[in-house]
Amino acid sequence: MIKSNELYKVICASKYFTSDEIKNIYAQGYNDFGENQVQSMIEKMDVLKDLNITWHFIGHLQTNKVKYMINRIDMLHTLDRISLAKMIQKHANHKIDCMIQVNISQETQKSGVLLENLAEFLIEIKNYDKINIVGFMTMGVFDDIERTNDIFHQMNILKEKYQYPYLSMGMTDDYEVAIKHHATHLRIGRLFKTMIK
Repeated sequence: MIKSNELYKVICASKYFTSDEIKNIYAQGYNDFGENQVQSMIEKMDVLKDLNITWHFIGHLQTNKVKYMINRIDMLHTLDRISLAKMIQKHANHKIDCMIQVNISQETQKSGVLLENLAEFLIEIKNYDKINIVGFMTMGVFDDIERTNDIFHQMNILKEKYQYPYLSMGMTDDYEVAIKHHATHLRIGRLFKTMIK
C-alpha cells in the first residue's frame, strides 16, 4: 500500500468508510483523511476527536454548510467560486488553507475554475484575508489515462507558474500518473479497502 513520504502526502478519501474503519487505517500509520460530505465528516470528527487526524475537505462544498465545518478542517481542497470565498470569509475565525479546484478538462459535471478564468480568480481571491491559497486541485478523466496524463501535466505547469507549494490530484486509478507530475496530495479511496480487516 502506498505511504506518504517527503514528496507527497497520501490522504485516505474516507467517504465510504465508517469511523471504526478509519480507526483501523489510522492504526496502520495514516493520519490524513478527506471527506466529501459535511454532515458525515462532522459525525466522524466527533467520534474520532481523540485521534491526531488531519482533516481535509475534498468534495463540492455548498455555501450553506460552510459555517458548520470551516473552523474544524485543516485544509479545503475545493475552493471553486467567489460565493464560497465570501462565506469562508464570513465564518472563518482564522486563516484557512485552501486549494483552488481547477477544471482543466472542462467537463460540465465537474466543479472547478476554468483555466481561462483562473488568473482573474486569483486576483479577486486576494480580497479575502481569511483565505490562504496553498495550491491547486484537479481530477483526471474517468477511464482515459491519456487525457488524465495531459491534465496532470498542465496542472504541474500551473503550480510552477504561480509558485504554490501544493498540488492535489490523483486517485486510486491514476495516482501513479499524478506522482509522475509532482502531485503533493493524493486522494486515495478504494485502494484502502484492502487494508480493512
